[in-house]
Amino acid sequence: MLQINKEGLKSLIKQKLAEVFGVKYDEAGDNIMYRALCLVTKDLLTQKRLEFKNSVYRQGAKQVYYMSMEFLLGRSLKNHLYNIGLLDAAGGAVSELGYNIEKLIEIEPDAGLGNGGLGRLAAAYMDSLTSRGYAAGGFSIRYDYGIFKQKIVDGWQMEMPDDWLQNGDVWLNRRSDVFEVKFGGQLEESWENGRLRTEQKNSTTILAIPYDMNISGYGSNVINTIRLWSAKAPVELDMTLFSRGEYVRAIEAKAMAEAISKILYPADNHIEGKSLRLKQQYFFVSASMQSILKRHLKHYGTPESLPQKVAVHINDTHPALCVPELMRLLLDEHGYAWEDAWSIVTSTVSYTNHTVMQEALERWPQDLFERLLPRITQIIKEINKRFCEGLWKVYPGDWERIARNAIVGDGEIRMANLCLAASHTVNGVSELHSDILKKIVFADYYKAAPFKFDNVTNGITHRRWVAEANPLLAAYLKELIGDGFLKDACQLEKLMDFRGNAEVLAKLAAIKHANKERLANYIQKANGITVNPHAIFDVQVKRLHEYKRQLLNALHIMDLYARLKDNPDLDITPRVFVFGAKAASSYYMAKLVIRLIYMLGETINRDKSIKDKLKVVFLENYRVSLAELIMPATNISEQISIAGKEASGTGNMKFMINGAVTMGTMDGANVEIFERVGADNIFIFGLKADEVEKLRPRYHPSEYYSNDARIHKIIDTLRAGVNGVGFGEIADSLVVGHCGCADPYMVLADFSAYAEAQSKADKTYKDFTKFNTMSLVNIAKAGFFAADRSVEEYAKRIWKLPTIKE
Repeated sequence: MLQINKEGLKSLIKQKLAEVFGVKYDEAGDNIMYRALCLVTKDLLTQKRLEFKNSVYRQGAKQVYYMSMEFLLGRSLKNHLYNIGLLDAAGGAVSELGYNIEKLIEIEPDAGLGNGGLGRLAAAYMDSLTSRGYAAGGFSIRYDYGIFKQKIVDGWQMEMPDDWLQNGDVWLNRRSDVFEVKFGGQLEESWENGRLRTEQKNSTTILAIPYDMNISGYGSNVINTIRLWSAKAPVELDMTLFSRGEYVRAIEAKAMAEAISKILYPADNHIEGKSLRLKQQYFFVSASMQSILKRHLKHYGTPESLPQKVAVHINDTHPALCVPELMRLLLDEHGYAWEDAWSIVTSTVSYTNHTVMQEALERWPQDLFERLLPRITQIIKEINKRFCEGLWKVYPGDWERIARNAIVGDGEIRMANLCLAASHTVNGVSELHSDILKKIVFADYYKAAPFKFDNVTNGITHRRWVAEANPLLAAYLKELIGDGFLKDACQLEKLMDFRGNAEVLAKLAAIKHANKERLANYIQKANGITVNPHAIFDVQVKRLHEYKRQLLNALHIMDLYARLKDNPDLDITPRVFVFGAKAASSYYMAKLVIRLIYMLGETINRDKSIKDKLKVVFLENYRVSLAELIMPATNISEQISIAGKEASGTGNMKFMINGAVTMGTMDGANVEIFERVGADNIFIFGLKADEVEKLRPRYHPSEYYSNDARIHKIIDTLRAGVNGVGFGEIADSLVVGHCGCADPYMVLADFSAYAEAQSKADKTYKDFTKFNTMSLVNIAKAGFFAADRSVEEYAKRIWKLPTIKE
């Protein structure tokens, strides 16, 4: 914690206003005051960062570098002030200057550096690594627009540019270490001093410009950084080429550079999109590996000590090119023999897999690779050759098995297989997920190298999701069990002592109600919909993908609405269904599901005949700061993916620690939540992962349509239309399918069990003591799912990191 009081902060703010903006505090206005407070906070963090960095190198401590295409940070101002113990002082300082701290916090945009759970997890781990006293650095891209800003127009998702840098740039520190990244060209080979030398000629060079963002930790003197790379052309215009009439080539580097760091995840359903994504991945990986190696050589002199001082962690397959790029640097820049370079790489690199979805295990067209990254392709081919030779020893004569596990084959380059070949450790992110990796997804390689495989169940920044997002709950927990849970989330278990305490249950319910009122006010303001805080708030917020089955939720709403239309006096607790989700810009079916949910809301919310027993709300532009409003207000947490497809999930954990009760399948981390809270404190339904696989060969969803009257009515309603809009394509996807593959995520197979579980939740909610006891147990048992626990497991078992002595 920083030793500075309210008066000291006030003085620093006034000084910053005068020096940077040339105004007095009473002339500033909210926007300038926001920037001044951010700059003061950044200065304090940067000073601590310098002191910490010196300690790391003085101690010769090992560091981890977390490579991720996404870091979904959310807002930083409140988080930093809370972590360094200055939130109250800052609030008091700006109040005495005539400003409101909450209004200033609201000015900050969510940093547009991520999309879903992958990026939020990366941000959480950086927070926890810093809080736990480890030296860590993140690497990614400084996207100009990041993930898009979502607007819903007539039910359709529209993607708008998200100019987060307009007010988010205040946290960035421009650094001087600029690196060159080369694309295309030709390879020239020559012998020099007895070794083969390879050079990339006639390539397009892009400059990687570094910007650092400080990462603070709770109650810690550690400040780590995330380095973000911005792409820039060496020259705006190549006059030589322009003079020769080669006008397009004259601005090629500038156009490429501007595209590379323009936006996160450009649509890749065409070759131009695939090309841009590959450029993005290599750009950030190459710059990062050059930076890591340069930094290491400055302090330790030789790459040979890299595995003792550096851990490079690949967060999903997007940064997999770390492997051939580090090989390139060691081979071409430092003259290492292949075997020695490979030994360094494989002792340094580890990999977390985040998906069992085959389409997400990245595969790139080989011809695209060869055109954009000729030297990297050459290195990957050599890695593949040696990898396959190793597999041949395990599976002699089994050509088919070796071919499907090869890194290069069938005209494509497979990034997950590259990670398997090069990483000293490969981990999944929940017990079920890791088991599926070993038994199904990577079964062949697991048999060849079982010692490489591990599990680290995901975790969340519990301080952010309770202390910052739910201050009422945090204050009450401190009153009941002390504040030790902020440092050690497992101390939440002490709450179990109050399980039968009627006064505590009533207070927890009152806190939940206050948070529901806060969200209801937001819904009224953002959507113009009035919702009842006494209703059950049933929430599904996450990336929109068919396997996550927002469609199953929507079909149940259709069934419930039909029952209410038949009997408006149906004895159910009023229910508010809240959705928030972004669909990938090229994912048509996901966008269609969003439109269905929106049209259900348009129909249901204005139907007076159902007496406000049902409301459907789609909150556009779901993001971290919106999640901080939603999670504390939720009663039922929808985690209903088809079993075996969700690697872990972390939204389930954020809801849980805020007292929501999970409605879920036995998928991902739901399994571990179930194990900790017990069957009486969770609503579990549906097929298990092994049952899904057994059913799949003989699954005929049309039989459910024929034999279940409710499903028949829902499908017919989809075809007839909702709010005047037909959804025949969704109906066909469930019953008819494409090429005979209907309902691949078994929505209809699980529908009856889901409806039954929802009915059980309704009955349980009517029992105040029972439901609020379930809520209490979920809070108490959430400590295991803290990111602090996760990073300790990584640090000890995988990265072998020491904590930094203060």
